[in-house]
Amino acid sequence: MTNESFGARCTFERSGPLVRRLPELGPLGFPQVGVNLSLLAPGRPSGLYHAETAQEDLLVLAGECLLLVEGEKRRLRAWDFVHFPPGTNHALVGAGEAPCLVLMVGARPEGRGIHYPVAEVAQRHGASVEQATDSPHEAYAPFRHWEPGRPACDRLPRAD
Repeated sequence: MTNESFGARCTFERSGPLVRRLPELGPLGFPQVGVNLSLLAPGRPSGLYHAETAQEDLLVLAGECLLLVEGEKRRLRAWDFVHFPPGTNHALVGAGEAPCLVLMVGARPEGRGIHYPVAEVAQRHGASVEQATDSPHEAYAPFRHWEPGRPACDRLPRAD
């Protein structure tokens, strides 16, 4: 999937437009975990600054990005791993000269919630909502929807 504001990603979830359904098996997804492989262009966020009621993790596979976490900013490079306990505010922004490839994994329990706070550190990088909300629909309303497609780059960054 691609989005002009948030880059490109391949998403594996238990529901949504990418879950394939076979009549004899039902939905083919992961009922307890969500997996995203995201390609971030320099200066572009992967999504909006948020906190979930379930834990999440990320592993930078190649390139560099900025981690916006709990009001602070930290630079991450290939093979950096970050664990977010439930309730940790965070977002990623591509950094450096080339795209950044990130593997993100999060728990998907029933009743999972998400909160999008207004955050100055995220506003400086185009990754903050203008008004706090618990609704992903409201948070992402100003942006175009994700569409099927390939990343605009012709090669992936190296994981030196």
